[in-house]
Amino acid sequence: MSPWWKPLLLATAALAALLAADATVDTTCKAAAATDDRVDYGFCVSELSKHRDSPGADAWGLAKVAANLGVNNAGGAVRDAEALLAGQPGAGADGAKARAALGQCRRLYFDMELALAGAYDEIDAREYAAGKEMAVEGIALARRCDAVFAEAGMPSLLARRAEYAQQITVLCIAITDLIE
Repeated sequence: MSPWWKPLLLATAALAALLAADATVDTTCKAAAATDDRVDYGFCVSELSKHRDSPGADAWGLAKVAANLGVNNAGGAVRDAEALLAGQPGAGADGAKARAALGQCRRLYFDMELALAGAYDEIDAREYAAGKEMAVEGIALARRCDAVFAEAGMPSLLARRAEYAQQITVLCIAITDLIE
């Protein structure tokens, strides 16, 4: 084989691998959306495609990717809450309510981070029921944070994190259902 063919062959192989990985994410997201109406297909493809472990992953690997993305989001929520607390949100009663809500949510998201890390470990060990149970706990923790802010009579300062947490955790559960 002539040396000028090598780069072309390598580029073709890389493109084929990329297309195959995208096809796996696409196929898995279609199947997850078809079996669970809570799954947003566009969100699924977008988020799973961003992760470094997605290329070449099967449904088992993609369920772990979803759990890992949930861990990362929960950790980000903990850091967001800490940053907001460090910024001393407002004075007076509203500031005190916001600080109290942020403190509770920081703990809830820390617990969510642990729950989703546990879900990852259980799915990795092919203990799917236990993994899904831990993921369901993650959804409940995000909802409890939203409720903390609602009880304080204010919009959640972590609403974006909660929305993502619920979507990625539902996705983790739906993909895990595909491999059970």
